[in-house]
Amino acid sequence: MWQRRSDGPGANVNLRKLWLTLALNVALRALDRLPPYVFNITAELKMAARRRGEDIIDFSMGNPDGATPPHIVEKLCTVAQRPDTHGYSTSRGIPRLRRAISRWYQDRYDVEIDPESEAIVTIGSKEGLAHLMLATLDHGDTVLVPNPSYPIHIYGAVIAGAQVRSVPLVEGVDFFNELERAIRESYPKPKMMILGFPSNPTAQCVELEFFEKVVALAKRYDVLVVHDLAYADIVYDGWKAPSIMQVPGARDVAVEFFTLSKSYNMAGWRIGFMVGNKTLVSALARIKSYHDYGTFTPLQVAAIAALEGDQQCVRDIAEQYKRRRDVLVKGLHEAGWMVEMPKASMYVWAKIPEPYAAMGSLEFAKKLLNEAKVCVSPGIGFGDYGDTHVRFALIENRDRIRQAIRGIKAMFRADGLLPASSKHIHENAE
Repeated sequence: MWQRRSDGPGANVNLRKLWLTLALNVALRALDRLPPYVFNITAELKMAARRRGEDIIDFSMGNPDGATPPHIVEKLCTVAQRPDTHGYSTSRGIPRLRRAISRWYQDRYDVEIDPESEAIVTIGSKEGLAHLMLATLDHGDTVLVPNPSYPIHIYGAVIAGAQVRSVPLVEGVDFFNELERAIRESYPKPKMMILGFPSNPTAQCVELEFFEKVVALAKRYDVLVVHDLAYADIVYDGWKAPSIMQVPGARDVAVEFFTLSKSYNMAGWRIGFMVGNKTLVSALARIKSYHDYGTFTPLQVAAIAALEGDQQCVRDIAEQYKRRRDVLVKGLHEAGWMVEMPKASMYVWAKIPEPYAAMGSLEFAKKLLNEAKVCVSPGIGFGDYGDTHVRFALIENRDRIRQAIRGIKAMFRADGLLPASSKHIHENAE
C-alpha cells in the first residue's frame, strides 16, 4: 500500500483506533436510548428479601412453572441420541417443522401457509421480533405500538434505530381513532405497527373484526403489521383467540409470531415461528443467516411432536391457569380489590386500589413486596399508560396464591382499609 513518508508507520493504526472509537460511541448512543429496566428494581428487592430468609410469593415474571409434556421431552431425548442431528441447522428452520407449522394453521384457523415462503422458525418470539426489527427498520423510521405493551414490542424497534409512537390502548379511548390519528400525524409516516392479543400485560382480547379493521387501515396507509400471538391457547370460558392471518389479504401487509413457550410449557426451549408476508419472512431469513444457524435440530423435531401430537396437554395447561385465575381474582375481590376477570393470557391486570393510586405502580409494587411479601410487575414497565396498574402472572400454585391473598389482606388491615370485621375496601368504582 502506498504511504506518504510523513504519515509514518503508525498512521493506519491510529486510523483504525479512530474508527473503533466512533463505532463504540454509536453503539453506546444506541444503549442510551434504552431506559433502566424497571422490572430489575423489584427483582433485586425480591432477591434481597429472599436472602434475608423471607418467603416471597412471586407473580412478577410470566415464566411457566410447569414441566413440558412428556411426549415432547421424549422426542427430544430420542432425536438427540442421533449423531447426525448435532450439526448446524438452517436459519429458516428444518422443512419438516415448517410443514408442521403450515398444517397447524390449516387445522386451527383454516388458513393456508406456504411452508417454503411464508413460514420461518425462530429462537422464541423475542429473538424473531428483535431480528425482524433489525431487518426491516431504518434509523429514524416510525413504529406504532400500543401503550401499555410488552417491552420487546417497544424496545426491539428502539434498538433497531426507529422512533416509537405510543397509541393509547386503555379504557375509554377509541383505539382506532388514536391509531389513525397517529398514522396521519407522524413524520416520517409510520412504517410498521406492532400488536399482541391476547395482550401481555393487560390480558385484553379482541375479536376477528378488530384484525379486519387493522388490515384495512394498514392497506389504506401502507403500514406493515406485526402481530404477536403468544397466548393463542391460554384462553378460558370457551373463548377462542383469532389469528390476524384469518383476515383475507392479511399476508399482503402482516406477519404473525407464535411461540411454544406458553402453550406447551417450553419457555426455556426457545422455539417459535413467524408466518405471513413473504417479503418480511425473506428479510428475517436473510438477517438470521448472518446471526445464527437456527435452533438445535432435536428441539425442532420435538416442536413437531408438540404441534402435531395430542393437544390435550395444551388444554390441561390452560385449565391450570384458569384455576389459578379463579382463586386469585376471588381472593382479591374478597379483599375489596375489584380486579377484572381475564378471559385469556396468564396474567391478571389489576388496577391499583384507590387509596394507593397516588403512589404509582412502582412504589405500590414495592409496598406489596415489603409488607405483603408479594412480588408483582409494576405497570409503568409496560408504558406510562400502565402506571395505574400492576400485573400478576399466574405462576404460583393455588396454595401459594391463597397465602398471597392473606398477606395482601394483612397489609390492607394494617393500613386501616380492611377492618377485622369487614371483608372489603370501600373504594371508588372503577
